[in-house]
Amino acid sequence: MSPQKKRCSLALLLSLAPTASLMAQQYDIRTLNGKVASVNGTAGLQIRFSAFIEQEADTSDRALNPSPSTLITPTFVLSSPLDGISVLAPDVTVNQDIAGAPQNETAIAVDPSNPNRVVGAANDYVTRTWTCTISGTPCSALGDGYSGTYFSNDGGQHWCCASSLDGSSLGTLIPGVEHLVGGPYDAGGDPALAFDSQGHVYYAGLGFDRTAPPNTVAVNKGSFDNQGNLTWSGPTFINPTTSPSILNDKEWIAADANPSSPFRDRVYVTWTRFIFNAANGRYVQSPIAFAFSRNGGKTFSTPQLIVGNVLYGQGSRPVVGPDGTVYVFWDGSTRLATLDSIWMVKSSDGGLTWSKPVAVSQLVDIIPVANTSFRNNSYPAADVDPTTGNIYVAWSSMMSDSGGLCPTRTNTGCHAASLYSKSTDRGATWSASALIFPALDASNRTPVGYPVTQPNGTVLNAPTSRRVDTLFPGVAVSPSGRVYMSAYAADVVSPWQTCQTPASPTAVGRIDCLALGPYIDNARLDYAVTDLSTSTTQIVTTQPINSRYGFGGGFFGDYSDIAVGSDNAFHAFWTDTNNQQAVDWWYGFEFAAGTITNQQDAVTRAGNF
Repeated sequence: MSPQKKRCSLALLLSLAPTASLMAQQYDIRTLNGKVASVNGTAGLQIRFSAFIEQEADTSDRALNPSPSTLITPTFVLSSPLDGISVLAPDVTVNQDIAGAPQNETAIAVDPSNPNRVVGAANDYVTRTWTCTISGTPCSALGDGYSGTYFSNDGGQHWCCASSLDGSSLGTLIPGVEHLVGGPYDAGGDPALAFDSQGHVYYAGLGFDRTAPPNTVAVNKGSFDNQGNLTWSGPTFINPTTSPSILNDKEWIAADANPSSPFRDRVYVTWTRFIFNAANGRYVQSPIAFAFSRNGGKTFSTPQLIVGNVLYGQGSRPVVGPDGTVYVFWDGSTRLATLDSIWMVKSSDGGLTWSKPVAVSQLVDIIPVANTSFRNNSYPAADVDPTTGNIYVAWSSMMSDSGGLCPTRTNTGCHAASLYSKSTDRGATWSASALIFPALDASNRTPVGYPVTQPNGTVLNAPTSRRVDTLFPGVAVSPSGRVYMSAYAADVVSPWQTCQTPASPTAVGRIDCLALGPYIDNARLDYAVTDLSTSTTQIVTTQPINSRYGFGGGFFGDYSDIAVGSDNAFHAFWTDTNNQQAVDWWYGFEFAAGTITNQQDAVTRAGNF
């Protein structure tokens, strides 16, 4: 039997008789942590919750500070001399906080009628750095993952705005979803953005509680005044639920900005609807759900499931063609599939009815890149040429170094590669998958900083050669047909000194290391952009990115993004860690002045080639 035939997806395993041990397993799905355990405990399942939800499910960082007036002076703060101290031009830091808050999972959109007007969004943890108190409790202890947005009126060279550290001004934090911004939920995030034809921008995200069932998809509408200032409406909640058996995850949004479309300015939202067995908490399925708005996001249609028999899915992405056809892509499988695929459905009547699913390409879902620890995925990105109607979709798959799909999910003899496919017949057929970055894919990582002496006196030399991994692709097509694609490339490897004894609790230990540990090999990321129209590729990061900063190195987001305006200028948007920032308040703990660490920031580069 071939290695590929040996490989089982969830769909095949679910068709087999369950074992006694599986039948006995139960999960407390009233909490995020229990739901994550249920999905991760489902044998053979490549689909996972978003990395954002998995990170938020971890409550180890929520310990209360018994002495909030006591300053913490770290013994060591992990760092590397290979890291930058600031993001260098022409790259631009988009978020404006100054207190060391992370920002990750970047989304970006350009006003189709004004290429100088750009809006970005990210998971923004700035409330964890607020200096205010509520009934004696530091605001930073009450903060969590929030929904951050930022805007530029000069083509991405300058950005606005930061919230106030005392909580008196929200800046451009999305209002009405999480507690500290007037909403009902503990946390929110998973940002997605879209402009309509009238210059309104829409933000879609999640709202949820960590230790209780309530969760929702939320959409806010943004409007610009005559001075170019952005104001957000309150949220419209889609599919809000208090059922422990349902969790909404990984939404995305699109707006029909096509002037000739019969559904002009209709707003579309898709998301993953995780469903669990109410009796024992075990995972049942995760179909993609859909809703639309005819009135600028004030109300949405009754949610419907649109994936036919492809019931085990995640990471959906809606896009709209010039004739108003809506296409939705996702990573998923049918019940008897041996591999996941990128799938597509389409609607020609504004989202009322949907085609049967079409498989674009099989894939092997990627695993954490060698010498990193952050979670990742194979979610697709897509866009449509507004002139020709040609459709482009990109994703990542584990590929064999010798060619073809990886026979198993392993980093041995395999690597993550960003791929794309094109349809010229409105999604009926698709080209064979092709590498987005063939030159990068054929190259090996560059070792930097070796050799290094370990604390015990031994020497860590550079690891053996490894092919470059590429992941988290973005796709954007300009009005004139310029096709841009982007992705992270793990093209550098270097030594990283670990922490042997982190301080307690976990939140403090993310910054304060009591004793340093041995060096390990650490893959670093650059961000690459290619123009398929001209076969030109450029690395747009000015310094390699160290993913070890923030969340113990385990969470770097689920995606990056790229957008393009009517001027053909692309706007690449990624998470970077080359800014050093001073940490003051963090999770309700106050650090001594001058505590400096590299932190995750949302960074962009505009260009045209």
